[in-house]
Amino acid sequence: MTLLTIESRDARTFQVTVQGPNPTTHTVAVDPDYARRLTGGRLSSAELVRRSFEFLLEREPNTSILRSFELPVIARYFPEYETTIRTGLA
Repeated sequence: MTLLTIESRDARTFQVTVQGPNPTTHTVAVDPDYARRLTGGRLSSAELVRRSFEFLLEREPNTSILRSFELPVIARYFPEYETTIRTGLA
């Protein structure tokens, strides 16, 4: 099992540390409007980042995840991302 640590850097930026055989650190930006649109305001941005990383880690190793990105970028690589996140809230 992979351990995730999510730390807020400011209102829209989070540092994600993925523990495991090859630990990695990632900086993720979350626009509050995007987070609201995606979650209907039912999750904090930090929890959205956590769920987004869980989504990514089901599809690729942590060493393949970009080191710095804005959350909507995930949908460019995985078109099912937004639907999967919304479905998980239903």
